[in-house]
Amino acid sequence: MAGRRLRSSTVVLGGMGLLALTITSCGSEPDKRCADRTTQKTLPSSECRSGGNGSYYYGGSKGSDGKVDGGSFDKSAVDRGGFGCSGSGGG
Repeated sequence: MAGRRLRSSTVVLGGMGLLALTITSCGSEPDKRCADRTTQKTLPSSECRSGGNGSYYYGGSKGSDGKVDGGSFDKSAVDRGGFGCSGSGGG
């Protein structure tokens, strides 16, 4: 009987994990980092918060040269769709 309970618990826990993954993949915000619009170099986040020279850059990554790459300064242009999400983006 103990083996049977263990299998039931495993199924329940697996289902809960799948549900959590579905919820977080649809509603998550795209990654953002502060960057200069002209040079596209990353800046300290305080430059975006305090009205400095920075703007938020969504998605993509920081390249080895310190510049942002593969995303956009326009949040709506970055698609964060995931499992079970529509093609219009999640954020």
